[in-house]
Amino acid sequence: MSAKDLRHPIKRARGLGSAQSGVGHWWTQRVTATALVVLGLWFLATVLRLVHADYATAHAVVARPWNAVLLIAFVIAMFWHAVLGLQVVIEDYVHTRWKEVSLLVLVKFLAVLGALASVLAVLRIALGA
Repeated sequence: MSAKDLRHPIKRARGLGSAQSGVGHWWTQRVTATALVVLGLWFLATVLRLVHADYATAHAVVARPWNAVLLIAFVIAMFWHAVLGLQVVIEDYVHTRWKEVSLLVLVKFLAVLGALASVLAVLRIALGA
């Protein structure tokens, strides 16, 4: 019996080993989370100022250039962070490969679709369309 036979089965890695992308994914999650904290505070303050405002006032606030830019940044960071988090959950808990890939593609597709629709909405307001 060799030393190799005494290893626990978990010790042997499945597949081809490390993909070398875990740290980048982790850092991206932390950066988007930090951006969401800052942008979320701005968004909350903006929404609280508009609680009793009429439609024209809310439209004018979103149409201001800095508010439009910050709102677009908030939307992009939010969808990106959501995709990263859902990717981790799917990779950890879905064990059938075709289901995992299908869900990952679906999540990314829906996130891109939602982000594009949101950015388009903000741009239409900001550019006066």
